[in-house]
Amino acid sequence: MNRLELTGLTVRPAQVWGGVRLVPLVRASPVGGLRLHREVYEGMGAGIVELGPRERYLSYIPHGLVADWSGGGGPAAGTGGRRSAAYGTQFGGGEAPRAMPLPALPHHRMAKRRPGDRLRFLPLHLALEGYLALHFGGPSTAWEEWSRAALRDGLSPRAEDAYLGLSVRGLGDALRVFEIHPDQCGVMVYVSDALAAAFVVPHPDDYRLLHASLVEDLYGELVHQYALYGAPVPESPVRITGEEHIGGLGDLRAAALARQREWAQTHDTLFARELLDTSYTFDRVYRMKSFTLWRFLPPFVRDGGGQHIGETITDHKGRVAYLKTFRLSDAQIRRGHLLRTLAGADWEPDRAAAALGASRAELIRRIRAAGFGALLKGGV
Repeated sequence: MNRLELTGLTVRPAQVWGGVRLVPLVRASPVGGLRLHREVYEGMGAGIVELGPRERYLSYIPHGLVADWSGGGGPAAGTGGRRSAAYGTQFGGGEAPRAMPLPALPHHRMAKRRPGDRLRFLPLHLALEGYLALHFGGPSTAWEEWSRAALRDGLSPRAEDAYLGLSVRGLGDALRVFEIHPDQCGVMVYVSDALAAAFVVPHPDDYRLLHASLVEDLYGELVHQYALYGAPVPESPVRITGEEHIGGLGDLRAAALARQREWAQTHDTLFARELLDTSYTFDRVYRMKSFTLWRFLPPFVRDGGGQHIGETITDHKGRVAYLKTFRLSDAQIRRGHLLRTLAGADWEPDRAAAALGASRAELIRRIRAAGFGALLKGGV
């Protein structure tokens, strides 16, 4: 598996608000056997994750997701009926299940098994932690250029910047204003017609409960800049022209379906290619019977256009049941490319410089410009 497979998901015509374009994703039928529920944490959103005995991850973590593959508690998932709420949700006043705040305690690992057939994981942070952990151990050989701290601690600490969805201009209004399709199970978010994020869940009920949570997600620097400085994007209305012969409701329905197919082909060709045509490196996080939770990294090709990190849950055929992506900035792509080149050269500066087609002095400059100057000895 090296590509994302969105079989079973169909796009609907885009909805535009200023510079934000939302493309709904619908399923003909939900993914059977899997449901997702939200788990909210008290406090201001700052959270600490205990990754291991000496590793901690600190970030903005407003909520978690609970993947439930138990299939119990009412109608089976995928039949269109509602099921019992998972841990971290509650019912009230005849409303749909809503999130119940949980104490702001340190989280144990990014993905943690819960009682029954449930797994709590931290959405998007699985992907971000995977990027931060990229060659985190630092130099594998004690070449004379590397500092003692680099050889002892590697890239610890490692930090990256991101922006809260509430600060992405127009995103909150777009999510609030536009209607949700009856069978909608996901959305692709574009800012200034650059793909900012993709979000997919297994069931329409899950999407309705998680739709507004997109403003609590993290977005890259480029997305924030495009929203702040970009101009409104043109709408792409789907119209039935007067040239088409409409003799009744059957003709009208056929013409509407033809326009939908045309829009879907246009979207897949012009907009979504950077996500779907990329080969990723997948890292398995947890297996849940016939489902598997993965996180993935792009190839970090410097001239490859937009690149995304993300996490996904796939079924036994590799089809996506859950997906959440984060668009990297150009600087983050360069850092990923540099780290992979250094690791591929066994951290030997001369070999790494040759692989980059640069001089040794240029490599040292790139290392410092990428924020990895602490890896080098002071006199290098």
